[in-house]
Amino acid sequence: MEHNSSYGYLTDCREMPITFPPQHQDRQPGFEYVMEPKPVSECGKACRKLEGKTALVTGGDSGIGRAVAYDYVKQGANVAIAYYDEDRDAEETAKRVQQMGGRCLLLRGDLKDPAFAKYCVDKTLACFGKLDILVNNHAMQFIRRSILDISNEQLAFIFQNNVFSFFYLIKAALPHMERGSCIINTTSVTAYQGNKDLIDYSATKGAIVALTRSLALSLVEKGIRVNAVAPGPIWTPLIPASFSAEEVKTFGAKTSQVPMMRAGQPCEVSPCYVFLASDDASYMTGQVLHPDGGTIVGS
Repeated sequence: MEHNSSYGYLTDCREMPITFPPQHQDRQPGFEYVMEPKPVSECGKACRKLEGKTALVTGGDSGIGRAVAYDYVKQGANVAIAYYDEDRDAEETAKRVQQMGGRCLLLRGDLKDPAFAKYCVDKTLACFGKLDILVNNHAMQFIRRSILDISNEQLAFIFQNNVFSFFYLIKAALPHMERGSCIINTTSVTAYQGNKDLIDYSATKGAIVALTRSLALSLVEKGIRVNAVAPGPIWTPLIPASFSAEEVKTFGAKTSQVPMMRAGQPCEVSPCYVFLASDDASYMTGQVLHPDGGTIVGS
């Protein structure tokens, strides 16, 4: 198995670690550059299914968003990456995109602010001249053992960050998206299974499923497809930023969590976003793909 740890590149994704070294980060959504091991954000070979397209990927500095950005560039797209404040991760992503011969625009700010969402769209259009693919991927989560521990402030924050911001971006992007464009939203296996320690987060992910289906119906006559991806446990910076060091050790490794008994890597999820953005998915809208290690859920 060939693995370049500098950029998280893997040529064979079938051999993954079962356990992780204990580690914890004291802030959300976390930093990828301090994680050990680094999440794998590249695997497979390049082709050109998105030649000449422009994509705006939120949370593209690290984790799944980074892997999506890499795959999109390999497929011929330009990428704009919106991120919160993880500057080092974002700069590493941009550097790797440039090494692959792609163009990358970094957009730093808070997507809970509708003005920043509009700014992201405007800057993407100014830089690349168009917007073909919007990937709403960013999220935060906070472990709470009881609903009684979820403050009203946290509840508002989670919905503003994980749901309202999707609406802001879609509303800003839609007037500039032509027939054949697409929107891809990141939901989660928790939208289908729930999670007793992530009640508010799971609720936001359920809202994203409903948003995806409703928006798909709304935009089908305009020729704009809307789909979603619902990952299972994936090794991203959100994990050490959410769980204790001991919980990280066995993240994804229990049969009760996932039948494959391991966490997935970002590059095992990103091909779903390539498929949904490409003409291969031209007959799909309002659907959700489930890269979750074998967890069986209702569609």
